[in-house]
Amino acid sequence: MTTYRTRRHAGFVTLLLLVLAALLVPTPSSAADRDWWDPAARPVPDSGINVTGEPFKGTDSAGEVRGFVDAHNHIMSNEAFGGRLICGKAFSGKGIADALKDCPEHYPDGSLAVFDFITNGGDGRHDPVGWPSFADWPAHDSLTHQQNYYAWIERAWRGGQRVLVNDLVTNGVICSVYFFKDRSCDEMTSIRLQAKLTYDLQVYIDGMYGGPGKGWFRIVTDSAQARDVIAQGKLAVVLGVETSEPFGCKQILDIAQCDRADIDAGLDELYALGVRSMFLCHKFDNALCGVRFDSGALGTAINVGQFLSTGTFWRTEKCAGPQADNPIGLAAAPRAEKELPEGVAVPSYAEDAQCNVRGLTELGEYAVRGMMQRNMMLEIDHMSVKATGRVLDIFEAESYPGVLSSHSWMDLNWTERLYGLGGFAAQYMNGSEQFVAEAERTRSLRDEHGVGYGYGTDMNGVGGWPAPRGADAPNPVTYPFRSVDGGSVLDRQTTGERTWDLNTDGAAHYGLVPDWIEDIRRVGGQAVVDDLFRGAESYLDTWGASERHRAGANLARNARATASSAEWNPFTSYAPGRAVDGDAGTRWASDWSDDQWLGIDLGATHRVGRVTLDWERAYGTSYRVELSTDGTDWRTAWSTTSGDGGLDTAEFTPVEARHVRIAGLKRGTQWGYSLHEVTVHGG
Repeated sequence: MTTYRTRRHAGFVTLLLLVLAALLVPTPSSAADRDWWDPAARPVPDSGINVTGEPFKGTDSAGEVRGFVDAHNHIMSNEAFGGRLICGKAFSGKGIADALKDCPEHYPDGSLAVFDFITNGGDGRHDPVGWPSFADWPAHDSLTHQQNYYAWIERAWRGGQRVLVNDLVTNGVICSVYFFKDRSCDEMTSIRLQAKLTYDLQVYIDGMYGGPGKGWFRIVTDSAQARDVIAQGKLAVVLGVETSEPFGCKQILDIAQCDRADIDAGLDELYALGVRSMFLCHKFDNALCGVRFDSGALGTAINVGQFLSTGTFWRTEKCAGPQADNPIGLAAAPRAEKELPEGVAVPSYAEDAQCNVRGLTELGEYAVRGMMQRNMMLEIDHMSVKATGRVLDIFEAESYPGVLSSHSWMDLNWTERLYGLGGFAAQYMNGSEQFVAEAERTRSLRDEHGVGYGYGTDMNGVGGWPAPRGADAPNPVTYPFRSVDGGSVLDRQTTGERTWDLNTDGAAHYGLVPDWIEDIRRVGGQAVVDDLFRGAESYLDTWGASERHRAGANLARNARATASSAEWNPFTSYAPGRAVDGDAGTRWASDWSDDQWLGIDLGATHRVGRVTLDWERAYGTSYRVELSTDGTDWRTAWSTTSGDGGLDTAEFTPVEARHVRIAGLKRGTQWGYSLHEVTVHGG
């Protein structure tokens, strides 16, 4: 979506940014002869960066971007869940002491840090003091304290990161049941606030460097802009959304609480905010899709939240393929279960039924296609395998590459299909040994598709981060160490009175991301890190290909269609033309026997290379796609004996044809063959 502004309006926006910069940052100090990467007016006092050397600029000799990509982070989640779940801020115009302080109810000893002991065990007691002592937080296992202070992000940038995806995140149900909050639980209200504050952070950093556009933290809205930012040696920041009820699309007792107009308005608003990737469901089933389950006691607690949000618990069925959702947590979660109405209990689940019955809904498919129309990227993590399978079918039918898995929350059996589309995958910020093992497992696929790798730190995302391996572990990080590009030297990171060491503290905050990458190098060797250093380029490749995608013309739309038979019904028509009318709510249906066919006359000879079949429940397990120039002599362009229904895409070497015929050989059900829509595309 393009917005045109008058010169007068643009001048007003520039003036507003300058005023914001003056309000948000400290008074500049003298900075004669400073290096371009050093601010003229860093707040005093503030955190150390503990990096020397110039950040690398530009691309490599092949013209490709260099650098790491964090595909999943939550800089502003302290503003989510009612504003009191994650304590501390990424920045403050009042300085670091105001930014890095605990939630008020955590004083004096953490006795009321309810979420802290729910997520971390024990009694939640801790020293609440942040700046300057940081006795107990941030820590790798403290899920309730700020890990994304801006100076720590700066250290990650100086250490080689060049793309950061800031996922705007919240959950209305968690907000509503949590004891402490100071704002609305409406999810879209929180998303808007987090977007605004991300832009405010950009202004805050710009002010340190002399004004708009001069800082290293750059929010980008297209891949070309991102490449330009990285060529300057700066950090490209992409906005994403991860929330449970986007656009208000929750469901109550299986009834959607939104419609297509809500989805269109929501997507338009997010796009205008600068959002370019998003999840359609997260933790709870909603009106768009079913979710991939959580396990253990957390899974039980989330299932309680599912009931409180929707009026229904998760429901399972046997999986149709090798992919499966996570096993549902059966461990007790007493604190969460107390929230259930009297007489209501979390159900038990069969061990051999591990898939969510809920897939991608009709509204969900509308949202997916709406994202494609806006050239946005879709996150498939957290989607049930049933929903993910349908999304990948839709993308394959349109050759759409914009699919992301940013933090290891999809079934790993989807990886090959994701890469085949041109999508991008990142692994959760696991400990170095686990990270290396998973990276090695998928290396051959990356080599086959010529892609790099990413990580998703999920910081401020209540997930837990790598624990210390110990100072006596094999190949510990040795300080100081050089960045991967070789141009910078990183020492132990110090903020206030606290100095962190990855070997003994683990990945306590975002500033230790470069240290963690160095740990990966020492554990797994240079090859894994080289794959990560190509990650930014591969992420931008996926984004750029999504932007360039244009829906191909459907040569079969409203073409003349004939068939071997059509099922008779006194109330509706199942005539052949219903499969090419552009309406997914109608369908052609044959008589109930194996040998049936549907023919389509394209009206003229075209170069044909792809045919998509959107099956109703009555599908073919064995069928052929046949082509002809004259309707008499046919050749088989594609065939299968393992059709499983849903959305099938037959792709083949393009040939000249006027006539297309779907020849059914064997049915998958007791009924005939039934197709909602057949689309035909050129080569």
